[in-house]
Amino acid sequence: MNNYFVILAAGKGKRFDKNKAKQFFEYKNKLIIDHSIEKSLKSKLFKRIIVVTNNNLKSNKNIKSITLIKGGKERSDSSLIALKYLKKFKPKNVLIHDAARPNFSIKLLNNLINNLKKNKAVVPFIVSSDSVKYKNKNILYNINRKNALLTQTPQAFRYKDLFNLAKKEKGKIPDEVTLFINNNYKVKFINGEINNNKITFKKDLISPKTLFGIGFDVHRLIKNKKLYLGGVKVPFHSGLQGHSDGDVILHAVIDALLGTMQKKDIGNYFPNNTNKFKNVRSPKMLKQIMSNLTQNEYSINNLDINLICERPKVSKYRNKIVNSLSKLIEIDKKKINLKGKTVEKIGLIGKEKAIACEVIISITKYD
Repeated sequence: MNNYFVILAAGKGKRFDKNKAKQFFEYKNKLIIDHSIEKSLKSKLFKRIIVVTNNNLKSNKNIKSITLIKGGKERSDSSLIALKYLKKFKPKNVLIHDAARPNFSIKLLNNLINNLKKNKAVVPFIVSSDSVKYKNKNILYNINRKNALLTQTPQAFRYKDLFNLAKKEKGKIPDEVTLFINNNYKVKFINGEINNNKITFKKDLISPKTLFGIGFDVHRLIKNKKLYLGGVKVPFHSGLQGHSDGDVILHAVIDALLGTMQKKDIGNYFPNNTNKFKNVRSPKMLKQIMSNLTQNEYSINNLDINLICERPKVSKYRNKIVNSLSKLIEIDKKKINLKGKTVEKIGLIGKEKAIACEVIISITKYD
């Protein structure tokens, strides 16, 4: 293993922020640059990791296999500075990576190095999903997007070949593979990764957030009232006492949804001290909460439900209740899990005088 990993992090990224380089913003709970450093360490593929930067780095950068060196004015300057520094280690292979790409995988690192066994330059790419045009002297040309390669980093090279080309180059270059292409060297292109996007603007830092909510409800059973569970009318000797229809499943679902959105509890929206919600059906209450959910760009991932009672037996009505919930909250029924739990004849629930329900819901928030 005679591989070295160079992370270029000396750029200012003025399109991103005028005062702070983008690689030192937080992304997924750590600095953007730290994703690349930690993945390269975790891979155990490199003798040394070189971070080229004009900024002060803290935290885990005191590890022996990590070296910080000062970068240059342009990207190509920083790359050459790193290559000159590495010369004393006599490396066989070197990977050059942009710190602004934190989402590459260790699998990609392995693929790059494996392909270096028979190639001098290996570069990952993806094909554009958009139509591509080329403008030259006010004339537009259509380009077959299958032939337009969107190259990524890390890019992998035989060190000697890259160093020899880099030290001869006098102009600016956008990436290291440009040196090989300009000098008619053969380049091996391999499949890159869709997720290996470059962070360019602040909006690129935005990622979906997964949130969780817990709901619980319990009601006494009383004679001469209809029993509703999950919006389904269930034949039974009693119904659930409550200001509304007493549907413990939907009430617990509503509370869980409110919990994910940090919106207090069901009583805050449907108080039992007013006639406005007297005998109201729970699906109507749920509809109001679902409207709030979608307006704020939340999406439900799944529900896990415990219906706690001696009777009625959940297994007998499970499919009807799941189908009802699927329609009410507009998600695939495969994402809904309904379990029946008894309390071994203990307490009010054990004596068939009450039914309880608890729900856990996962949602995704899209900013």
